[in-house]
Amino acid sequence: MGIIVQKYGGSSVADVGRIREVAAKIAARRAEGHELVVVVSAMGDTTDELLQLARQVTESPARRELDMLLTAGERISMALLSMALNALEVPAISFTGSQSGIITNDSHANARIVEVRPYRIQDELAQDRVVIVAGYQGVSYRREVTTLGRGGSDTTAVALAAALGAEACEIYSDVDGVFSADPRVVPQAQKLAEISYEEMQELAESGARVLNAQAVEFARRAGIVLHARATKGGEGTVVGDVPAAPRVSGVTGEKDLVLLRVRDGDRLEEVLEFLDAAGAPGKEVLASRGAGFAAVLLSLENVHGFPTLRADLERRFGSAVVCEEGLGAVSVVGVGITADGGLLCRGLAALQGMGIAVAGVHSTALRVTLLIPAEHVPEAVRRLHGEFLPGG
Repeated sequence: MGIIVQKYGGSSVADVGRIREVAAKIAARRAEGHELVVVVSAMGDTTDELLQLARQVTESPARRELDMLLTAGERISMALLSMALNALEVPAISFTGSQSGIITNDSHANARIVEVRPYRIQDELAQDRVVIVAGYQGVSYRREVTTLGRGGSDTTAVALAAALGAEACEIYSDVDGVFSADPRVVPQAQKLAEISYEEMQELAESGARVLNAQAVEFARRAGIVLHARATKGGEGTVVGDVPAAPRVSGVTGEKDLVLLRVRDGDRLEEVLEFLDAAGAPGKEVLASRGAGFAAVLLSLENVHGFPTLRADLERRFGSAVVCEEGLGAVSVVGVGITADGGLLCRGLAALQGMGIAVAGVHSTALRVTLLIPAEHVPEAVRRLHGEFLPGG
């Protein structure tokens, strides 16, 4: 049998008891004859706790030092899981991202994988060991420790699956697959048996937490089918090259967004270069050079120290850039939805009927996104899910 790459999220390894359960699951899979590479996230809320620790020291920690700190979380998980497997008499060894050959660019806090050199992993698999890899991290061409951004362990798993020619890449979490909305927000959300790469990437870009958007893009380019499943069992969801039929596949929401309105559209490029240098690339760009209008939508998910960034923007651009904070977004995702001219009108009318002001609208071929106040995101998701997925 071939190589299987598995990834276990933080909730799956949140404590020693769960780590032992995962070890038993891995041991059973190995007994079937598979070679296994297992990617792990940090235990439970460890990453958030480390971030809080850093902010007790300084409001705006240096991104390099933050990477050094945050990667400790995954190293703890990988070592404990390896110990648990060895205690079950399953030979296992743990590797950091750099030891695994994960080579990234030099962008701290939100690095991208540029190459994978899995030679040590292949050597250990040849010795009949299970290889445990710390997710979310790599090493730059300058030998600097880097992190891949929130959800980056998914990307680690997919990149390794591609480099190793794995027969499957399985992503395990506390949710049994991909749903039409977050089941914790919309109890009536429907589980999707399968979903295309393109739909899944749009859902992930719009706030769905079940898979990382960069990982989905990596999988699409490498032709790797993803299996999103619950750690405790279930059929899950297959993410792959699924025939696209017109439908609304899901409604998702996100908070912690900032809209940067660039009053002088000719300075947009300068603003984008500034954000990129600060490690805070824009999530989306809205611009009309002829009208002199430009805006950059910024997600704070991977921006550590926004007050400092805001102050730097004010010093550099003055009143030319206006920050609108406290925003969120709700998105409707699906094949062919922008061809339905009435969908946007229905969405706007639904939110207007709830008294929710829409600060902006953006769409792609598979997504319509409405910017709204962050505090209204959960209720807006429920309302639009009921509007476009009746009976769900």
